[in-house]
Amino acid sequence: MALEITDANFEQLVLHSDKPVIVDFWAEWCGPCRMVGPIINEISEEYSDRAVVGKVDVDSNPGVAAKFGIRNIPTVLYFKNGEVKDKQVGASPKSTFVNKLEALL
Repeated sequence: MALEITDANFEQLVLHSDKPVIVDFWAEWCGPCRMVGPIINEISEEYSDRAVVGKVDVDSNPGVAAKFGIRNIPTVLYFKNGEVKDKQVGASPKSTFVNKLEALL
């Protein structure tokens, strides 16, 4: 299961991670987010030893979403060494998310 990332723990879990990090920005009311959610959870389990995978509910955590200019959801940001290295906006097949993660490993 993906980690719940919030405005309060974002810096610790994402920016200070020694592993690549995938962050899924989503909301409960978002249809495409419900399609991406299970994919993100699968990736979280499959890469648990090599990457950090988390989700930010944009309604509950507007600070992080605003900081990274998230206007459309789902948006998945890929971090390495505290910096955004890649981005995926909208629903996509699992292979798209995995390929972007693999590039950071």
